[in-house]
Amino acid sequence: MKFRYTILYVKDVAESLSFFETAFGFRTKMLHEGGDYGELDTGGTILAFSSRELMKRLGKKPGAPDPASPVFEIALETDDVTAGVARALEAGAKLESEPACMDWGQTIAYVSEPNDFLIEICTPVSG
Repeated sequence: MKFRYTILYVKDVAESLSFFETAFGFRTKMLHEGGDYGELDTGGTILAFSSRELMKRLGKKPGAPDPASPVFEIALETDDVTAGVARALEAGAKLESEPACMDWGQTIAYVSEPNDFLIEICTPVSG
């Protein structure tokens, strides 16, 4: 098996793609003509988006993300966490925690994007 993609359920797929392009520099790989599904080119694993409405039509009941009580996070790696956070905030992200150096040597910060998904912006894990 191969881990292929993660799908976030969002209100507006095109807006989410645009946010991630502006905030993190990803490129839209595709947006379905109906607007209910899209993917970003993020490297080996795809970050995809599906509209909450599509999921409801498929019989699912997507929950609402809550950055204060997350059940998962997306981690984006960079050599400059402070610059990454600044770019994300400029694009409309909300700061959840300032950059901080962890005991294991990694610098991390947290933002939430407009749909309230929690995003860790971090340096590579050393060792």
